[in-house]
Formats: sequence, structure tokens, C-alpha cells
Amino acid sequence: MATIRHSEIIAAPPEKVFSVLCQVEDFADYSDLIKRIEPLGGERYRWHVRAVGVDWTFDVEVTESRAPEVLAWESVDGVKNYGRYQLRAVPEGTEVSLTLTYEIRNRLMERAVNKAATPLVGKVSRQILERVEAKLKAAE
Repeated sequence: MATIRHSEIIAAPPEKVFSVLCQVEDFADYSDLIKRIEPLGGERYRWHVRAVGVDWTFDVEVTESRAPEVLAWESVDGVKNYGRYQLRAVPEGTEVSLTLTYEIRNRLMERAVNKAATPLVGKVSRQILERVEAKLKAAE
């Protein structure tokens, strides 16, 4: 399994940041790589992502939602992954830390993904958080 970490500061209080992040189905609006997210009922979602030239589909269940501090999930089908957003108040607003752990069972595909994953996840995470911040600013 590989683990990637990324963190950014958003100029908004944790409560407001969390209120946007917990709207999982809206993540497709925050990243060009996320093609769509289908709500499956309850806390489950089907993600459709295009990365490293491959279409990926995986079902995810939110495993922890503790406002305004933690939003965590794990896959229940498709690409095995676990993710966690940790939010912390800082003088500038909110520090949002993402930890993403994934496993790809195809060794050839795993090598290609591992090579691209860290910069790709960092880019996607930055894009998501920038768009979340822009959404919060537009709502003011």
C-alpha cells in the first residue's frame, strides 16, 4: 500500500470548510480528474475518475464524519483506498490535511500509478481545496 499526504490552508473557519467537504457528491465540481460521483444511498458513493490515462471506478463509504474536524472514507469496491481529511483551526483559517492510502493489485499498473500518484494527488488535492475556498468566498 502507498500513502500520500497533502495539506493546505483555507482562509475560512473549520465549520464552513467542513460543511463544503462533507457534500461528497459535489467533489466532481472541484477536480478535473473526477468525472462524476453517484450517490448510492446512505454514506456510499461511486466515484468515476480518469487518472494516468485510465478510467477508475470505485465505491466508497464515509466511515467517519465528525464536524468540523474529520471526514474519512474507505473503498468498498474497486481500487482499494482509505482517505481522511483532518481539519484544524489556525490563525489564517483552517489547515486541511489529506491522507490517502491506496493499493492496486496489478503490479504493472501499480508501478505506473505509484510513479504518478504523489504529484497527481497533490495537484488534485490543491485543486479541490482551491475550489472549495473559492466556493466559500463566493458565498460570503
